[in-house]
Amino acid sequence: MLYFAYGSNLHLFQMKKRCKDSVFLKKIKLTDFKLTFRSKYRAADIEPKKNSIVPGALFEISKSDEKKLDVYEDFPHLYSKHYFYYYGKKVMTYTMVNKSPFRYPTERYLNVVRRGYKDCGLDFKYLKKALIAI
Repeated sequence: MLYFAYGSNLHLFQMKKRCKDSVFLKKIKLTDFKLTFRSKYRAADIEPKKNSIVPGALFEISKSDEKKLDVYEDFPHLYSKHYFYYYGKKVMTYTMVNKSPFRYPTERYLNVVRRGYKDCGLDFKYLKKALIAI
């Protein structure tokens, strides 16, 4: 199955440790969504926003990888699954259930996300924009 990562799972070494069968395919952009950080965990989330973009990574994952991600993402309590189509193929990602207000991420978490942006060749301007609570 195809999985879209936009937060800490962009960190390729961490993703490979978590999901041994995962294969990074390429970087893609999810349109009409924006990146934010929220909850007591100060973790990444996406929410609908017209004319906005969330850069991320497209992975091929196995069923067992999906189960591991479900545990990591605390599905279905913290995150629910969101599906979209990319060139006719169904893609799964996670989005937070409770859309609490913006919370600036911890330095440790943010460093993991920054490393992921570097690993996947993503444009840091989107991350910088998400860190400014509007």
